Amino acid sequence: MDLIYGIDLLGTMVFAISGAMAANRYGIDIFGATFMGFVTAIGGGSLRDVFLNIRPVWVEDGNYLIAIFVGVFISILFNKHLDSFARTLFLFDALGIGFFTVVGVEKSLAYESSAIAAVMLGMFSACMGGVIRDVLMNVTPLILRKEIYASACLAGAITYVLLTLTPIHENLNAFISAAVVFGIRFLSVKYNLSLPTVQVMEKSE
Repeated sequence: MDLIYGIDLLGTMVFAISGAMAANRYGIDIFGATFMGFVTAIGGGSLRDVFLNIRPVWVEDGNYLIAIFVGVFISILFNKHLDSFARTLFLFDALGIGFFTVVGVEKSLAYESSAIAAVMLGMFSACMGGVIRDVLMNVTPLILRKEIYASACLAGAITYVLLTLTPIHENLNAFISAAVVFGIRFLSVKYNLSLPTVQVMEKSE
């Protein structure tokens, strides 16, 4: 549980960096960047907790707010250095969804959700922060683009659930499952991989 807690805090900070960097790219002021970091970091997890009928964790644990402000501070302080790497924002986002997928599944299972519901909530908590960020930035969310994004979270969530059925330690399970998400997301972007689309058949005249 201590590891999961630490991963959750780290994922919160990483998503805050991701959200604030996205705002920085559009020339938004410091307050706007902080707000974007906040909603990116807590958006998915808060909605997950609402579905689990519990109070969002950041409401009761101030460490999450500290993690968010640290992430925003890092993004602002080192903005020029971070932005010099073309894939920095992508890497932070990929790390964030990996961490949040694991936390979402573990927390859902802890609150006696079914395995299928836990997988869906893991994906939901990982993706929705980025969706809210993109909508506020007036950008098409990654989940709706022709990219492997939510499906990477699904793969990691399924991996976590399946490994809970084995004697493997939960800490190792967390690392493996997060690595699955990050690995799939990273390779899909590097090699321009995508899922097939549904082709609409045109009626012949």
